[in-house]
Amino acid sequence: MAADKPLKIAIVAGEESGDVLGADIVLSLEQATGRKVQLVGLGGRHLQALGLVSPFDAGEIALMGFSAILRDLPRLIRRIGQLAKSIADEKPDCLVTIDSPDFSLRVARKVRAANPSIPIIHYVCPSVWAWRPGRAVAMKPYVDHILCILPFEVKELERLGGPPGTYVGHRLAHDAGVLVAAKAQDLPRDLTADRVKTLLVLPGSRRGEVRRLLEPFGETVSMLRARGHRLRLLLPTVPHVADLIKSSVNRWDEQPEIIVDPQRKWQAFGKADAALIASGTVSLELALAGVPMVSCYRLDPVARVVAPYLLSVWSALLPNLIADRALVPEFYNEYVKPNNLARQLEALWADSGMRAWQKSGFAEIRRRMATDKPSGEIAAQVLIRYVKRANSE
Repeated sequence: MAADKPLKIAIVAGEESGDVLGADIVLSLEQATGRKVQLVGLGGRHLQALGLVSPFDAGEIALMGFSAILRDLPRLIRRIGQLAKSIADEKPDCLVTIDSPDFSLRVARKVRAANPSIPIIHYVCPSVWAWRPGRAVAMKPYVDHILCILPFEVKELERLGGPPGTYVGHRLAHDAGVLVAAKAQDLPRDLTADRVKTLLVLPGSRRGEVRRLLEPFGETVSMLRARGHRLRLLLPTVPHVADLIKSSVNRWDEQPEIIVDPQRKWQAFGKADAALIASGTVSLELALAGVPMVSCYRLDPVARVVAPYLLSVWSALLPNLIADRALVPEFYNEYVKPNNLARQLEALWADSGMRAWQKSGFAEIRRRMATDKPSGEIAAQVLIRYVKRANSE
């Protein structure tokens, strides 16, 4: 690699989270090589701040749900072709596709067909260990390497015959807010029975899951009050569902404090005795922060029918999968029962074996997810290796 020549890196990042990961790589590449990075491809505000000019709004590919994808399928197909052609024409030193596999990996496949000399790295392993495992081997012809954010994924890719992988770590493991919350959780805590309990309520970040879970969560709160508990409810959420939550919790016996500020969210994590959550990435945030939890989810009617035929994993929760043991109880669909949830939470905020089991497991997760360097730096080293290899051929 010529020291005076900019690195030309193509990135495809449709989601906000992927845009942040992409920016981390670019900054780490510039620091490691001492060279300017010239960006092409698709990204959001973080990559655009580093010089990327996207051919269309990255938000166009951030679709959720079967109906949304089907409705916009013709436009998505057109965008995939447009983006792949522009990247192949630019002849970058490397292409990095980030998350959003239904879109980004289709772009990768077309780029490989158009120009096989371009190294292709995919960041964030698709959940082949949970469903559609055949995707692992299907990626091998057009993905050279996968940057994994969960420690078990490298072995899973090998087991399933997929591309080689490198565990680069998860941004949450180094997140300042998580570390602040974990420090607060590690302090001695009053676990006597008659004190006020601080309960985190996290009903999800999508309107559908919020609607399906707020009623049983409210009934769980009522059950806890009926069983003699004094509660302080903290409900961190995101702005686009805050109004829905506010209008729904007005009917609860105990009114939660609704929190939309990110800094106050981490403060709430530090104060919590336990959490009642919608299954999702927040479970990993809580595990790394050391907050005992009970997880729930209610699928939409279509997903209820399809899910049993697609899922191939023993747990849907990342903390359980990373620890490789059933740390966090999880309840789905008709098993989201307030009478049960209330009793589960009582065990978690007491000085109990169940609380100790989770806390020790969460400490193990922190150890397993630890990396010597931030994820962006490790990812950048993988890219440098492939760029050097391509330039020497």
